[in-house]
Amino acid sequence: MLFRQSGCFDMKFEPTLFEGVYLIEIEKLSDARGFFARSFCEKEFSRHGLQKRTVQCNISFNNRAGTLRGMHFQRKPHEEAKLVRCTAGAIYDVIIDLREGSKTFSKWSAFELTADHRNALYIPEGFAHGFQTLVDNTEVFYHMFDFFEPSSASGVRWDDPAFNIDWPREVSVISEKDKSYPRFRIREE
Repeated sequence: MLFRQSGCFDMKFEPTLFEGVYLIEIEKLSDARGFFARSFCEKEFSRHGLQKRTVQCNISFNNRAGTLRGMHFQRKPHEEAKLVRCTAGAIYDVIIDLREGSKTFSKWSAFELTADHRNALYIPEGFAHGFQTLVDNTEVFYHMFDFFEPSSASGVRWDDPAFNIDWPREVSVISEKDKSYPRFRIREE
C-alpha cells in the first residue's frame, strides 16, 4: 500500500553535532515495481523547526572524481539554508560552522551522500559548504531556502589550516575562484 492517511511519508531526521544540521534518511515504500519515497515534506520540516519554503533548486554536475567545490557561504543579511542530495554518484559533503557564538564555531564535519543511499543533508544559515566527488559523473541537487545574492557570495579556503579538513582524495579539479578565497580569521573583540 503506497498511500497514507496522514498525507506525509515519514522521513528520519538525524541530528548531528551541529545545532540545526540534520542528516535526512528517506522511508522507502517498496513493491514489485520498486519503491516510492518522499524526499521533502513541508510539514515534517516545520515539525523540526526548519525552513520549509524552497525558493530555487540547483544542480551541480561533476565529470571527474576528486572535483572539489567549496567552501561557499553567503554573508549577512543574505545567508542561505539548503538541502543537499547526491542524485548520481557519491560526494564527501563538508560543512563549517561560521555562526559566531555557536558551541561548534569554526568546527567542520563531513557526511557521505550517495545516489544509492538517497540521503540528504539539511544545512541552516551560517555554514560554509562544499563537497568533493568520490566517483566520476556525480550530480548534486540543492533545494535552496533563500535566494542567491551575488553581492553576498563568499567563501573560505578548502585547504585552510584553521580548519584542517581531511579530504578523502587528491583534488583533481577546482575553480580558480575556490582556490582564491582568503584564509579564515576569527574576529578580535
